[in-house]
Order: sequence, then structure tokens, then C-alpha cells
Amino acid sequence: MSTLFTKIINGDIPGRFVWKDPEVVAFLTIGPLADGHTLVVPRQEVDRWTDVEPALLTKLMLVAQTIGAAQVEAFGSARAGLSVVGFEVEHLHVHVWPANSMADFDFGTVDHHPDPAVLDANAEKIRVALRAAGQGEHVPEA
Repeated sequence: MSTLFTKIINGDIPGRFVWKDPEVVAFLTIGPLADGHTLVVPRQEVDRWTDVEPALLTKLMLVAQTIGAAQVEAFGSARAGLSVVGFEVEHLHVHVWPANSMADFDFGTVDHHPDPAVLDANAEKIRVALRAAGQGEHVPEA
């Protein structure tokens, strides 16, 4: 049975992608903690981060770091937050979002009804920052 994320990756469900490569994709979450909150996801269906092959985990973290740097640039945040939780969808994913304080790490503050136009604009801000950082080959068009 395909996971929700596999359906997004395969195009069965729409997603706001900011990164695509043969092993890893990144797209905005529909329940953001902050503008630009992105999920970095392996194409391979792996449930727990403790079960993923070390090389793929390394790749996920490198992409998450690149996305985080782009978010800091695009949104002017002090830092990029990172979390691996995995209870919402049984497909490994790394949350990366712009953060300015520890209050920005409270998953109880998730926006469950974000404006789609704002999500689209935020995805484009990240794409622009990634291209400016020399990552254009991995940045899909909107």
C-alpha cells in the first residue's frame, strides 16, 4: 500500500515541490509551523529513520541542510528548525522550517488551514533561494 507521501511523490496528490532528485524530494507541508515549512522525504518508502540505510539518511540530512539555509535566506529567520517525528505519516520525513525562537518548535501551533496562495508564494521563495544558492538542477518549476 502506497503511503500518502508516495502518492504525492508520484503525482497522484498535488504537492508544492521545492526539490527533486533521484533519491529525495522536498515539498511544503499543508500543516505548517511557519511560512516555508518543508518536508524532506526519501522516494523509498521507509517508516522509521532508525531503519533507513546510512547513505540515504546522510542524503536526507544534506538536502534538509540545503533547504534550511534557503529558508533562512528567503524568510530572514535566525535559524532553521529541524525535526524527525514520523507519527503522522508512516514514511520517513524531515521537517525543516524557518525559526526565530524555541516557541517556533511547538507543533501545537500548526496552522491547519493555511491559505493556498500563501503556500504557493512560500514555495516559490524557497525555489528562488535554492536557485540563487546554485541548486537549480534540483529545483522543479512550480
